[in-house]
Amino acid sequence: MTLTRRTLTVALATTPLASPALAQGALSAADQALVSRAIAYLEGLNEARGRFVQTDARGRSVTGQLFMKRPGKARFAYDPPSGLLVVSDGGVVSVQDKRLKTFDAYPLSATPLSLFLAKTIRLDRGVRVTRVQRMRDGFAITARDGNKQTAGEITLSFTEAPLTLAGWTVTDAQGRPTRVQIQGLARASGLDKSLFVLKDPRPKNPGRGKV
Repeated sequence: MTLTRRTLTVALATTPLASPALAQGALSAADQALVSRAIAYLEGLNEARGRFVQTDARGRSVTGQLFMKRPGKARFAYDPPSGLLVVSDGGVVSVQDKRLKTFDAYPLSATPLSLFLAKTIRLDRGVRVTRVQRMRDGFAITARDGNKQTAGEITLSFTEAPLTLAGWTVTDAQGRPTRVQIQGLARASGLDKSLFVLKDPRPKNPGRGKV
């Protein structure tokens, strides 16, 4: 299956929901303990690699390979026939579509990636945790943008034994979810710096000639 640019944008950027978000309430001590565990785990995840599956609201899925190097860096290399490559260099998330010959860039701070790639992860500054959900094999933390006061939500999912980031889900303005599921995430070391560099391959507009 091919991945549309709209689906990719939903997966990268937190978008407002059409309906109000859950009301913010004080977390219980047990919920706060899970949030603290998640933060400690993410801040200790310096380098990692694994596979991912991205699924849109229609059930269409694409796969690829993921590399992470905190703080700020990540690479999502989509498997053929997709021509997509997504790279965060620590400040900017670049999206290259080789098939369409397009190249777009977004501030890292405007994407869900910043929630777990930041040097210091603070889910109590600029982000409001609205729900902590326990599941049979782990737990999920749902948060919204606390600064812009939008209703957009993202849910980070974790598995237990051992504690591992399992993925995230972002919802668009029509309430349609896009899910990124991480498979086999494992700690790594010495990842090549070139993995996190992506330059615009398109030729620049030629000048009007030399003076």
